[in-house]
Amino acid sequence: MNKKGSTIFWAIIACLLWSTAYAGIKLGLQYDTPFHFAGIRFIISGLIVLPFTVKPAVYLRMIRDHWRVVAWVITLQMVINYSLFYEGLKLIPGALGAVVYGAQPLIIAVVAAILHKDDKLTKKKIVTIIFGISGVILISLGRQAFKLGTALELLGVLMILVGNIATATSNVIISIKSKDINPFVLSSSSLFLGGVILYLISIPAEMRPNGSFPMKYWMILLWLSFMAAAAFSIWFKLLQRPGVKVSELNLWKFITPVTGAVLSWLLIPDEHPEWLTISGMIIITLSLIFYYANTKEAASVQKL
Repeated sequence: MNKKGSTIFWAIIACLLWSTAYAGIKLGLQYDTPFHFAGIRFIISGLIVLPFTVKPAVYLRMIRDHWRVVAWVITLQMVINYSLFYEGLKLIPGALGAVVYGAQPLIIAVVAAILHKDDKLTKKKIVTIIFGISGVILISLGRQAFKLGTALELLGVLMILVGNIATATSNVIISIKSKDINPFVLSSSSLFLGGVILYLISIPAEMRPNGSFPMKYWMILLWLSFMAAAAFSIWFKLLQRPGVKVSELNLWKFITPVTGAVLSWLLIPDEHPEWLTISGMIIITLSLIFYYANTKEAASVQKL
């Protein structure tokens, strides 16, 4: 497998892992509060990655030498993004939230074009993003009708959009500024420290549920922790690869709602395939094939 094929393969793996988060978070929040749940999850995630990093002295030196990058990733990716995502999702219907969050590749492409001189917003990229978002909308319509009717719902949409902007900025910073830091050190430290901050926020901000948690809660928490550890480590590594553009890599996030819908059909009794959902899946698949097939063709022409 060549390097580009390897990048695409691991990007798909990371997005498939992320696609399990929606159902897991929804189930986990039946037993716990958002900030406490997210804080514990990311603390465990950071500890999972830790054995795969480097010697303790090298680990601490890398964080010290690149503390600005680590601080930006913690602030933007872990604290701002997840705080606004969890809180915004409580204010709007799930289907609308999926569409707004599903527009993340568009937000990232725009932010990358502004902040990264080598990551321009091309016509082909715009067409792919438009069709990708159209597919996300159809998938959401097929699963649940959505509407925007109140000021609180508008606030929820704005919160998720700002979270998307924070994620986009974090991705660009990692791509430009983190070449000299081990990606596993970056993911471990940002996940762990971000989790600690979210946990500390939960103490004054949330009323903890009384009693012990059932085994189902701990199983969900462990899966989500492993998923975050694996997906973020893969993603940070890919963002550091020479020649990988932030906007192109994030186009693969369009497959997350596709996989999420399939998992819902398999795991939730009341969920079943709808023609709108299937149409959305087909559109997303064709848009990604269109983009990467044309990219490969253009590269071949340049070599000639």
